[in-house]
Amino acid sequence: MLILSSLTMAMAVRFAQTNKKNAMLICLVLTFMGAVGFMVIKYFEYTHKIHEHLVWGKTFYVPPHTEEGEAEKMALSTAPPAPPATLTVANPAAPAVPTLAATPPVEASAIKPASAAPAGLATAREMAKAEHLPVEGHDPAMAHPTLHLADPKMPANTHLFFAIYYCMTGLHGIHVLAGMVMLAWLIWRGARGDFSSDYFTPVDVGGLYWHIVDLVWIFLFPLFYLIH
Repeated sequence: MLILSSLTMAMAVRFAQTNKKNAMLICLVLTFMGAVGFMVIKYFEYTHKIHEHLVWGKTFYVPPHTEEGEAEKMALSTAPPAPPATLTVANPAAPAVPTLAATPPVEASAIKPASAAPAGLATAREMAKAEHLPVEGHDPAMAHPTLHLADPKMPANTHLFFAIYYCMTGLHGIHVLAGMVMLAWLIWRGARGDFSSDYFTPVDVGGLYWHIVDLVWIFLFPLFYLIH
């Protein structure tokens, strides 16, 4: 979409230089439609990834759109509070020396490997397992084997990749939207007859901006979509 729109943008600049108003307007409209098509593709791409919960941050580890994810939230909301620290006195006649009650040991199975997720990002499923809370009548660790955190095919720190992915592609999308505003402005001025072989600087400079947007995507595409 973007490569073809860069072609039509270059043709629009050439037609503006040669006083071909109608051809210039057609190419500008085609460039605008290419931008619209690109953003529509990104919309479907983003919605699919968000539906699969391929997102950023802590929420990457607890898919809320699954039944198990809702059960995890319910289990956490109904979890009994931890027992408070108590004071014990060894000898009533002796001065009271406060001591904290021993904390129950944590099961080894409840400790998450460091490679599975960053420190402090424990899933609700793991917390429920540590508290021995049932989740939908299943083993909390196996209730949903396709969870990203439990999926052996999912590399560690995958959420960091998607954080960078959304930042870079989202920033590029903002520039595409700005380019669409610029193209609409050029179409409006071109329809008024403002551009000719004597004055075509806005079309030329707008074309340079659009080529830069296309060039950035040429670098982003292999980085996020082709390199494994």
